[in-house]
Amino acid sequence: MTLRFTQAPAHVGHWIDHQHLPGSGASPVFDPAQGCVARTAASATQADVEAAVASAAAAQPAWGELPPLRRARVLFRLKDLVERYGDDLARLITREHGKTFPDAQGEVQRGLEVIEFACGIPHLLKGQYSDQVGGGIANWSQRMPLGVTAGITPFNFPFMVPMWMAPVALACGNSFILKPSERDPSPSLLVAELLQEAGLPAGVFNVLQGGKTAVDALLAHPQVQAVSFVGSTPIARYIHETTAHHGKRSQALGGAKNHMVVMPDADLDQAADGLIGAAYGSAGERCMAISVAVAVGSCADALVAKVLERARRLRVDDGEAPGADMGPVVTREAQQRIEGYIASGLEEGAQLLLDGRGLRVPGREGGFFVGATLFDHVRPGMKIYEEEIFGPVLCVLRVDTFAEAVALINAHTFGNGVACYTRDGRTAQAFAQQIQVGMVGINVPIPVPMAWHSFGGWKQSLFGDHHAYGEEGIRFYTRYKSVMQRWPDSGSKGPEFVMPVNQ
Repeated sequence: MTLRFTQAPAHVGHWIDHQHLPGSGASPVFDPAQGCVARTAASATQADVEAAVASAAAAQPAWGELPPLRRARVLFRLKDLVERYGDDLARLITREHGKTFPDAQGEVQRGLEVIEFACGIPHLLKGQYSDQVGGGIANWSQRMPLGVTAGITPFNFPFMVPMWMAPVALACGNSFILKPSERDPSPSLLVAELLQEAGLPAGVFNVLQGGKTAVDALLAHPQVQAVSFVGSTPIARYIHETTAHHGKRSQALGGAKNHMVVMPDADLDQAADGLIGAAYGSAGERCMAISVAVAVGSCADALVAKVLERARRLRVDDGEAPGADMGPVVTREAQQRIEGYIASGLEEGAQLLLDGRGLRVPGREGGFFVGATLFDHVRPGMKIYEEEIFGPVLCVLRVDTFAEAVALINAHTFGNGVACYTRDGRTAQAFAQQIQVGMVGINVPIPVPMAWHSFGGWKQSLFGDHHAYGEEGIRFYTRYKSVMQRWPDSGSKGPEFVMPVNQ
């Protein structure tokens, strides 16, 4: 792939009207593997938000009036550019987030798949038509753009999650304002440059860096019609409640505590491999990470032994180091929070089989590293079971029956993702139907839906009526309009004072 640049800019600013604006403020952006400040980022003020919304509001009508096919052609060109500069995006992700370079490349690919989905928008925006619904009247429906939309995205997927939102919003005829995480903001500016190169008109896609000031201003702004969010449950609830107060729609995806049920008949090597990748991949900083293994019946001892043996072999290093399985976590605060959860698990009586605290990587002694951590004999009520840790910590619970496993998961606050490993078709069918979780894997540890389906959890993992991307995303980013039409030469019966009916 072509290298777009060899080094990210020293300061990450805003992007408004196809202009890179330095903005005010200089929040630190860390290289997690080094543990040092790599660059700074601006913090949007109320005036910056006003400028971005004014730009988006001015640009949207002309963009929304374009034929859907012409909008899709811009996304086709974006697709080509992301393929060309995908390694640049992945390298930015690794340096600011910490995940391994191959994992970052996978993130770019999953974001690209949503762009590819959005390229097919003309077919998906088709309405329905009925002739002669009564008295020479035709009735049809169509989906209309909302206007100015916004996305507030998390640090753990600085490219993929914005692509869950922006391509679908743009393809539907909206303008879009991205507020990325302040922890890894550089990919957002590269996306803006690529959209400009793809032919997107100025103002249709803007980027605001910063934190709560920018978020609150977007939530309250009367010209912002819809807000998409991915992050923690407390903030997702706040986003949902605040947008409702201001009369706008939101899709707010919150936290998770994803379980994997392992049945006695499962292929335990396959299950252990699935747990290792799903629990420790990206240092556990995924909303779909498996953080709880539920061992059913007689398989527990053998499963734990296989997981422990594999976890001990994991290589933790700089994300760009060849052969690294895990990189650092994103910040020193995240490292300290995760280590605090490990201490809590010990205090509450869980059996710590592998302790990732205090890990030092040679040559990267200042990095924010936490090694793979494994707890056994965890019980409901423990803090490490009830709360989202968002780090490389796997908890093993033991139950006697399948019914206990299902009841345990259904009782949990979160309902984002879940998996079940079994060879039995009836067990798989019962699990898929009975479990109260939004995304289910059968012998698939991380069941993230493909771009033409939709992503979202249940319970405290999702606030709002619509899941992300796919056809759910199209419904979120459009308004339904029904049109009834009759021409004058069809005749008039004079004033009508009763409810029209078709007779």
